[in-house]
Amino acid sequence: MAQQLPVLTQYMFNQMAFNPGYAGSNGGICVNGLIREQWLGFKDNDGNKIAPETIYLTIDSPIKFLHGALGGSIMSERLGFYNNIGVKIGYAFRMDVGAGEFSAGLQGNIMNYQIDFAKFDGHIIDPDDPIFDDPGKKNDLTIDADLGIYYEVRDMYYIGLSAAQLFQSKARNSYYQQRRTYFLTGGYNWLVPGHPNFEIKPSALFVYDGAQFTFNIAALVAYQKKFWGGLEYRFQDAIAILAGANIKSFRIGISYDVNVSGLSRYNSGSIEVMLGYCFKIETEKYRKRYKNTRFL
Repeated sequence: MAQQLPVLTQYMFNQMAFNPGYAGSNGGICVNGLIREQWLGFKDNDGNKIAPETIYLTIDSPIKFLHGALGGSIMSERLGFYNNIGVKIGYAFRMDVGAGEFSAGLQGNIMNYQIDFAKFDGHIIDPDDPIFDDPGKKNDLTIDADLGIYYEVRDMYYIGLSAAQLFQSKARNSYYQQRRTYFLTGGYNWLVPGHPNFEIKPSALFVYDGAQFTFNIAALVAYQKKFWGGLEYRFQDAIAILAGANIKSFRIGISYDVNVSGLSRYNSGSIEVMLGYCFKIETEKYRKRYKNTRFL
């Protein structure tokens, strides 16, 4: 039941976090930042703040001469006595298929893990355990890869499938191993008949790591493509409220989760704040040439 990869409520706006095939989908140079404070007020008996805290920074851009896009991300996560930092860099090949655009992406990732053994003082069951002989901060490293495909028909629908931590890499100096995790996501834009200023945007994210299955289902209502708000349900975990706005090239979003699991007695919910910026790249359309003997 434990989580290994970070949980995101505003997943529909942060697909670079779990699908490298999404790179370049916005048609511009896009930078997105997200801060998530999960399970506010969750502490151990000594008052240590041990709830997950996640910071994401992603960037992606189409690259014409590469026939695709480049993307990358930096993730910082504090989880209990762990402090993890991950870096991902990848490429997505893009091509027109039917009415939409298909892409396939691959990225490498490096994750550095740091654990503070000194904070376990007073919590050790077996004092003769050799792993605690040298208290202090210890670091470890894993190298792995992610793979994803993505298809979108602009302003209509999208679907994506990806796998993170493909090789299930083991840390070099500890007993930690990454777990391969699969993501399936999709969304649809529905214009309200008779009210073209309003759109209803249902979406879903399904996650499976070989042992545990979970899913998110959300529905947003957007007005003039500038403002949105909605609700989301995460299986056996939380109900969330989302709101946000597009201000010129900026996107601002916020969400608040109300925990509905057994942990609800020990926390006051989770909050997530997002800020993004996209600089659109204007590309000249390919100009076709026609030969005619009447025109020289």
